[in-house]
Parts: sequence; structure tokens; C-alpha cells
Amino acid sequence: MNNNSKVSYGEINDLNLHLVIALSRSNQFLQKKNLKSIKKGGLTHSQFGVLEVLYHKGDLRISEIIEKILSTGGNMTVVIDNLQKNDLVKRISDPKDRRATLISITDKGRKLLDDLFPKHVEEIREIFDGLTKEEKKILIMLLKKMSEA
Repeated sequence: MNNNSKVSYGEINDLNLHLVIALSRSNQFLQKKNLKSIKKGGLTHSQFGVLEVLYHKGDLRISEIIEKILSTGGNMTVVIDNLQKNDLVKRISDPKDRRATLISITDKGRKLLDDLFPKHVEEIREIFDGLTKEEKKILIMLLKKMSEA
């Protein structure tokens, strides 16, 4: 077999493999473009995710943050510790359950997001500018359908 020979695993399997590659490349492109404003703000992707969810949803428990930003809990305590060291979040007692702790965005964290989030939204707009409104709706529908399978 020479290097130009193309191995096929059947039409559907070949299509599935191409789809995995296309989705992976799209995700890499999205992550790279999406990180520009986040890095300018001196944050990691995880730190931005935590600040963004607190900014939009209010005070949350760590487990709720993990669920909302679709993250694993492995390093979340470290991420929150680092945000707290930089005075971007604080830990407070949950008034409904004194045994529990809530994570709250500070004024400094809110000010950072006030500056960063509009830039973040603009970067996302640029990423998806090539798609029509209808194409975006179809893509959302297809990706949801795939993830529910």
C-alpha cells in the first residue's frame, strides 16, 4: 500500500470521522479566538468562566458553578482560590445553610467583567459572522440533538 492509498471504513464511518475532525478544528479555532480578550484581562479560561457565571447568575455554591460552566471539579477550588487572592471573588456563608459557602463576585471582579465582557461578546460575534441567523439556529439544534443522543 502506498502513501496515497485511502483507507475506507465505510461511507458512514468515514463521514463520522470527518465530522469529528471538523468539530475538533472548529472547537480549537473557537477556543483560540475566544481566549484573546480573556488573556488580555489576565485570566485563564476557567477563571473567566467562574467570573462570568457569578456576574450573570449571582452568588453560587462551588458545585453550582461547576455545573453551570460545564467543568470538572478537579481544579475548581484552585481556580477560586486564585480569584480570591486577586480580590475578584470572595467566599461568604450561605444565609440559607450556614454549613455551606457561596462564592460571590467582588466589586473589583465586577469591574473587570464590565470591561472584558463586551470585548468577549464582540469576539464571539466576529467568530460567527460568517453564518446567517438561520444557520446559527440550525447548528444549535444539530449540536443539541447530537449531545442528547
